[in-house]
Amino acid sequence: MSLTVENAPNIPAYPNSFGTLISQGGFDSNAVATANILESSTPVVDGKQYYSLTVLTRTADGDEGGKHQLITATVKDGKLYICKAQAGDKRWFKGARRFVESTASSFSVA
Repeated sequence: MSLTVENAPNIPAYPNSFGTLISQGGFDSNAVATANILESSTPVVDGKQYYSLTVLTRTADGDEGGKHQLITATVKDGKLYICKAQAGDKRWFKGARRFVESTASSFSVA
């Protein structure tokens, strides 16, 4: 599992402004075979609006086969805060799902 929490002072004009993808399994850098949004929600927690996405990316890397990514974001004082917790497809079904979901759901901005 990997976890990324970012604080972006300004919302970027382009989605890839948040980072780059590392080349895996012979794919070009910044390339993903497919990406599917499995779930989205906009919960309000303690009066603050959050935006949550569950994304499954698929690659032909011969190892994990893809990643399950749980992304949660909110805005406070004009700043965008993002939490991304992810696990490879094989690990997801071997028990990492519970840990990733727990980590993502614990994200909050005071």
